[in-house]
Amino acid sequence: MTGISSFSGPPPFPQTSAPTWRVLIVGQDTSERETLAECLRRRGHEVEGVSTGAAALQACETADIILLDLELPDIDGLEVCRDIRALSDVPMIAVTALGSELDRVLGLQAGVDDYVVKPYGSRELVARMDAVMRRIRIRSQPARIVSHGPLQIDAGAREVRLHGEEVEVTRKEFDLLYLLASHPSAVIPRKRIMQQIWGDSWSRRTVDTHVSSLRGKLGGSDWIITVRGVGFRFGGA
Repeated sequence: MTGISSFSGPPPFPQTSAPTWRVLIVGQDTSERETLAECLRRRGHEVEGVSTGAAALQACETADIILLDLELPDIDGLEVCRDIRALSDVPMIAVTALGSELDRVLGLQAGVDDYVVKPYGSRELVARMDAVMRRIRIRSQPARIVSHGPLQIDAGAREVRLHGEEVEVTRKEFDLLYLLASHPSAVIPRKRIMQQIWGDSWSRRTVDTHVSSLRGKLGGSDWIITVRGVGFRFGGA
């Protein structure tokens, strides 16, 4: 079944100053995936495509939004949704031929933010992406810049800079660093960190892995101090 029903010929969208995102497309049909990717690139988005659930789990934390076909060759699509949601709160839209009411309910319960059934129009899909991202922006923290010496954390742009150079962090790494840096004199209990950033889906190793990764990217362990038996605090440098 063809996925995009209304994309052909010249770019269907004018170039605009609308926000651009890193889009991860997950689907085993290479032709369909590339057609959708080209459509989104013409709108200015950065697009990565993968064909398996395993690859999606590897790439999900660097994406701003995920378009996920639920029919994958290696892992059940609903399981991929649940696994991604356990790792990240990245917005997800199911783009699939599975169109029954039960399929939609199961997809939404597994963690997708919207559900699009093939064949679909490219304009409708982009409108749904816009709507999902708009809801995410409304739920996000108020725009604010937290500065500590050479480190600047911009909550509005979700950007981290150290000595003026951008530090590439994942969505969860940003949330963790922002939480600690916003309360520089406080020890944040591990349980609060887990619940506030990962919700109901977390493990002890999850937060330790993210702390370790942040320390490496910031170039030193002094930025995040472990308070044994309690949690973590922001340490400056």
